[in-house]
Amino acid sequence: MSRTTRTLIRGAEVVVTMDDTRREIAGGDVLVENGKIVAVGENLPREDATVVDARGCVVTPGLVNTHHHLFQTLTRAVPAAQDAALFGWLRTLYPIWSRMTPDDIRLSAEVGLAELALSGCTCSSDHLYLFPNGSRLDDSIEAAQRIGIRFTATRGAMSIGESKGGLPPDALVEGEAAILKDSERVVDAFHDAGEGAMVQVALAPCSPFSVSRELMRDAAILARKKGVRLHTHLAENDEDVRYSLDNFGMLPGDYAESLGWTGDDVWHAHCVKLSVPEIDLFARTGTGVAHCPCSNARLASGIAPVRAMRDAGVPVGLGVDGSASNDCSHLGLEARQAMLVARLRDGPAAMGAREALEIATLGGARVLGRSDIGALKPGMQADLVLWDVSELPLAGQWDPVAALVFCAPVRPRVVYVAGRAVVGDHRLLTADPRDLRGRAEKAVARLAG
Repeated sequence: MSRTTRTLIRGAEVVVTMDDTRREIAGGDVLVENGKIVAVGENLPREDATVVDARGCVVTPGLVNTHHHLFQTLTRAVPAAQDAALFGWLRTLYPIWSRMTPDDIRLSAEVGLAELALSGCTCSSDHLYLFPNGSRLDDSIEAAQRIGIRFTATRGAMSIGESKGGLPPDALVEGEAAILKDSERVVDAFHDAGEGAMVQVALAPCSPFSVSRELMRDAAILARKKGVRLHTHLAENDEDVRYSLDNFGMLPGDYAESLGWTGDDVWHAHCVKLSVPEIDLFARTGTGVAHCPCSNARLASGIAPVRAMRDAGVPVGLGVDGSASNDCSHLGLEARQAMLVARLRDGPAAMGAREALEIATLGGARVLGRSDIGALKPGMQADLVLWDVSELPLAGQWDPVAALVFCAPVRPRVVYVAGRAVVGDHRLLTADPRDLRGRAEKAVARLAG
């Protein structure tokens, strides 16, 4: 018989539940049993639980990252790509990425996921769309299992190289039959459809300018046959929209719809340039959006119309995007940026701190199709963060919940995934950061050589 384990998180400054009423409990407690939340309230009985003192902390659901390219963590701040827009940025980095090995893919993912955990992220997706030198999706999944956060691994792909009018070099594209065969393999090998899943798989042809219509359509058919989600980039900037109009004769959202790429099992990254009719299409079909404000600003792609999307009913989550275009993996900073650019676009009341925090938690869970995370209430997975609001950078705040966003970055004191601490006392517990940094520096020196 398995042993029951209980943890009582007691006496938080505020517990932010993100439940149906968005309840916030001053001095609140959270009781966790065997990796799930069994009670949230005030003065909960100890019930033989290990007690964690949460004084000086705000407790929230774990943050959810809906778009990343973890393989890019080893190519931060590359000089020749620092001041380029999307297409030029890609052309600069493709040759570097083509030199990566399976060990590089695995290490890059470990570093990125460790950084995410230290930012309060408990669930991340990853869009791996190139597989140089024998790399496989398995490599990034192995990294996620080592770091210990939930993972939606998306099997990306590029099939249209430069010789056929696409953007990527021919050496980085794959044959479409091989893509579909490996997509089926990784779903069968790794996807867990059950409650509390630690690893899920989605299918994710990279973008309309790097794969064919046929692959987009066939991937959608395969995903629905297998019961997994679909993900790609869409309407990221003006070049992206122009490519769609020139090559397909329609806007990106309409192109997606024509190939079966709308629905509540689909989410698209960026969507900076969605028109009002496209927003209505996404709202009507339940199609999700991964909002990546830092990357969109870094590449000068624009500001996504998130206020209009949210008002229409489009599911929206946050994504840090790859660390070659952000160039960090900090979801707290992403929430702050989302709030700030929404105000820059639509005025000072366009987005408040609590809405940004909701998008970073419950919103991301919905975009990834997860009903078992994103809120603190009985029956949910015990993915939660104790944010330390007692430190000097928070001194003088009047509203500790809003301060998580306005004053970001705020350091997590403890991060739990399924009731297991992956960060404790502000330190990563599942890997040695010094070892990761040392190995990353050696890999970068080789890739740059």
